[in-house]
Amino acid sequence: MFKAEDHAEFLGLIGSHQGIILKIAHSYQDNAADREDLAQEILAQLWSSFPRYQRDRPFSTWMYRVALNVAISRLRQTKPRPISLDSALGESIAAPTGKDPDPRVSKLVCFIQALDPLNRALLVLYLEDRPYREIAEILGITETNAATKVGRLKQRIREELPTCPPS
Repeated sequence: MFKAEDHAEFLGLIGSHQGIILKIAHSYQDNAADREDLAQEILAQLWSSFPRYQRDRPFSTWMYRVALNVAISRLRQTKPRPISLDSALGESIAAPTGKDPDPRVSKLVCFIQALDPLNRALLVLYLEDRPYREIAEILGITETNAATKVGRLKQRIREELPTCPPS
């Protein structure tokens, strides 16, 4: 049973870190309705898992882990659809309304669309400037493995990005 202070703490933490939910929803769902559904599903899972959150660890790391697990599980349950430029990495990299997107961003989105869920999560976290230690904790891999995988993704980007057609 949750106490009133748990509820207040949860709401405060969610309010401070709501961008994580939005970023994951934008990265894994193409249309607004699906993004909203995923965000609600993530929020519900965060609430039900909150009693197991270890207060001595960063909330954002735990939140990313739960959110990515929900998004990846949902992705596995549904037929994958292509992700549009506007939603692939959220509004932070999309072109302002009325302007053509940067072709480099279009190519990066093309590359990201082809990634499996783990590598997509890894790249999103890396693009968020998360340290390898945190990426490793979120994804349940070692720090060395996270750094190695990011290095391989960077190499793939250098090799494959020039050949990826803009959307």
